[in-house]
Amino acid sequence: MRCDLHVHSKTSGMFNLPGLKHLCQECYSEPLEVYDLLKQRGMSAVTITDHDSIEGSQALRSRPDFFLSEEVTVRMPSGTEAHLGVYHLHERDHLEIQRRAKDFVSLLMYLTERKLFFSVNHVFSGLTGRRAAEDFAWFESYVPAYEVRNGQMWRKTNESATRLAARLGKIAVAGSDAHALAGVGLTYTEVPGARTADEFFAGLRAGWGRVAGNHGSYGRITADVFSIIALFFGDKPWTSMFAPIVPLVPLFSALHWLNEIRFCRKWTAAMENGAPRKRMLWDMDPSFEANWAS
Repeated sequence: MRCDLHVHSKTSGMFNLPGLKHLCQECYSEPLEVYDLLKQRGMSAVTITDHDSIEGSQALRSRPDFFLSEEVTVRMPSGTEAHLGVYHLHERDHLEIQRRAKDFVSLLMYLTERKLFFSVNHVFSGLTGRRAAEDFAWFESYVPAYEVRNGQMWRKTNESATRLAARLGKIAVAGSDAHALAGVGLTYTEVPGARTADEFFAGLRAGWGRVAGNHGSYGRITADVFSIIALFFGDKPWTSMFAPIVPLVPLFSALHWLNEIRFCRKWTAAMENGAPRKRMLWDMDPSFEANWAS
């Protein structure tokens, strides 16, 4: 069974950038278009992981090969943000997850209690802003899976995530992170022999999963941005007044790509050189782990 575990639709929200967060969506792909393309590209199971939303899944819930997921923006104890992929959930889970998203520890407790499978996405990417060393300690201690191949990330970013996950004994997952149709289903996670979503996640937990497909590139990112801009202009024709700045897209995407490389190199070096971590909640209170386990 193959599944792209990180893919977006038009209900993924707005671009989180000054000047764009009230104008331009992160993705304009229709959920049914995403579904059809995933099937054409060989995915035997389908999910959509929109940012903090399951709205795009409404049209797909009757499909027998579909399961509900989302990408959760969570506030870490350090004050930073991270993205967690949470999979094979129910609508009531979504409501509780969003209620707890500003409190990482509370969210962890809920996901653990509900036995939901979850991963930390693009762990060596600066997409969610700054990172703190203690964030990695939280991931290491309580997140079961790491996204080690992301179809939008630099190959070396994915390779760094792969090494870290292997060293920590984490489950490896992969997804396209496609915000445009071109990349949908080109990066995926596979569990040989699985026939249902339950068997798929049981296989991942048992260590039978494998990752496959494309890494990201500067050219792919740039092409996706052009695609999103074209759909943005089509959705809001009056915004064509911004067309004169479109030739600057390759410059903007180059600056983004260089920042991703810088971020990856910084935190890869920190993790591989054994950066000291701050004292964590369980260090301060010996009963914490006992209470967690109970």
